[in-house]
Amino acid sequence: MKIEAWFFILMGVFFIPVATVYGFMVQWHEHVGYLGIYLVAGLVLMIGIYLHYTGNRVGPRPEDRVDAEIHEGSGEQGHFSPWSWWPLVLGLACATGFLGLAVGWWILFIGAGLAAIALIGWVYEYSRGDHAH
Repeated sequence: MKIEAWFFILMGVFFIPVATVYGFMVQWHEHVGYLGIYLVAGLVLMIGIYLHYTGNRVGPRPEDRVDAEIHEGSGEQGHFSPWSWWPLVLGLACATGFLGLAVGWWILFIGAGLAAIALIGWVYEYSRGDHAH
């Protein structure tokens, strides 16, 4: 994770002077722009620092080492549901929520309700039906 950590840290360091230059260009009157870029820098730095500490704790992965063999990266990579429709419903709920922020607050509540239903459905997907455990 060393490369990913340095990539995010360097992006965060890059965005700080960009936000400062942008602030000077608009004479610090347009607050959304430079504050947004400072926030992006902060968020990217948080991700980079997290990856750095996680990489130090876990150690090098096979894809980080030059002497690694192909079989070292094999094995279970996680559990994914190829037939699940809940991620699509959750994506539509998020899109509805963002539409509510842009158009009207009442749409946001519809998106939040749909998101709650989608999250509950996705979490309990393996608790009932054909794939119950």
